[in-house]
Amino acid sequence: MPRPRPVVFGLYAWSPDYGYRYLHPANRRSFELLEPVGKVFEKVSDLDDDSDWITLRYDEQQFLVRGELFKEIYNKPPFGFGDLVEEVRPTPGQPAHLGLISDIYWSESRDSATFQLVERKRKLARIFEPEELRKADV
Repeated sequence: MPRPRPVVFGLYAWSPDYGYRYLHPANRRSFELLEPVGKVFEKVSDLDDDSDWITLRYDEQQFLVRGELFKEIYNKPPFGFGDLVEEVRPTPGQPAHLGLISDIYWSESRDSATFQLVERKRKLARIFEPEELRKADV
């Protein structure tokens, strides 16, 4: 049985200044609303021989975009979208946050990711550093 291909993480630094030719018309508006600069995407598919588009995933959404603006990051984030994680050191007297990774942000200057969680169907306002989280054993 072939191994599933490893997850490729990367950035897609598109802004409206680039124009809309980089975004597939079917998902242009939703991608624009996402405001992709500084967010980490998973590359779901490469260019096919018969297509000019690659597929990127951000949380539960997928987008068709042109591959020219995709930049792979080699310092892979320790967590991916949908991973169940828990807070390592909760605030004293408070239970540890336990939730799913919903957003991954990238800091170019630090060459690392930060994470936002959904806990009980509610997105937490707090952004977590990688060392503040661990995969949950639930």
